[in-house]
Amino acid sequence: MKSLLESFIVAFSMYSKIPMPHIEWSEKSMKYSMCFFPWIGLVIGGLEYLWFLVCRSFGASDLLRSAIAVVLPLLVTGGIHFDGFLDTTDALSSWRTREERLRILKDSHVGAFAVIGSCVFFLIALGFASEVSGSTVSCLCLMFAISRSYSAISVVSFPSANPKGTAAAFGSHSRKKMVWRVMIVYLAVLYICLILIAPVTGICVIIGSVLSFLIYYYTCMHYFGGMTGDLAGFFVSVAELLMLILAVVGSGIGRVWLRG
Repeated sequence: MKSLLESFIVAFSMYSKIPMPHIEWSEKSMKYSMCFFPWIGLVIGGLEYLWFLVCRSFGASDLLRSAIAVVLPLLVTGGIHFDGFLDTTDALSSWRTREERLRILKDSHVGAFAVIGSCVFFLIALGFASEVSGSTVSCLCLMFAISRSYSAISVVSFPSANPKGTAAAFGSHSRKKMVWRVMIVYLAVLYICLILIAPVTGICVIIGSVLSFLIYYYTCMHYFGGMTGDLAGFFVSVAELLMLILAVVGSGIGRVWLRG
C-alpha cells in the first residue's frame, strides 16, 4: 500500500502542479507511477466539466468558455507536455539528421517553428473548443485520461532514444507488464463510457486516439529512433487536439443523423 501511495505522489509530482508531499524518488517509489499517470487526466477532465457547468449556469460567452477550457490543462500540468510539443516541433521542422533532431530536443531555447506551431495549435484548439456543446463535453473530459494512458504505454513499450532521459528512467523503473494491463483496463473502460455517452462522437474520439498513437509511433521510430519525454509530451498535446477536432466533427455528424 505504501508503494502505491508513493507511486501516486511521484506521478502527480512529476506530471502536474498539484501540491504533493515530498518523497524520495527511487526504483521502489516509481515502479507503479505510470499506473497513476492517467489519473491526472481524470482530474483535468473533472475540472473541465465543472468549468463548462459554471459557464452554462452564468451564461459566459463562447470565447471565455473556450479560452479557459484550452488553458486549463496547461495550468494543471504546468505546461510539461506542451513544452515537449514545442521542442518536437522545432526538431521536426529542422529537417536535419536524427542526431541533430535529438540535440534540438535537449536545447532549452525556443525556435521560430515552435512559436508558429504553438500559435497554430491554440488557434485551432480555441476554434474547435468553441463548438463544443451537449454530450460532447462529457466525451472530451475523458480524452485527457485516454491520451495519458497511451503515453504510459509508450513509456514502457517504445525503445528509448535517450537512455539517460526522464522518460527512460520511468520506463526502466516501472513494472511494465502491470502498467500494460492497467492501461488496457483504463482504455477499455474509457472507450465503453464514450460509446455509452454519445456513440457517434465517442467513436470519432476513439479513432482520433488510435490514429494519433500510430502517428506518434511512426514519428518516434522514423525521425528519432525511439521515444523521449519530449516526444511523449508532443503526443499528449497532439492527441488531445485531434480528439477534440474529431469529437466536434462527430457531434455534427450525430446531429445530422438524428435529424435524418
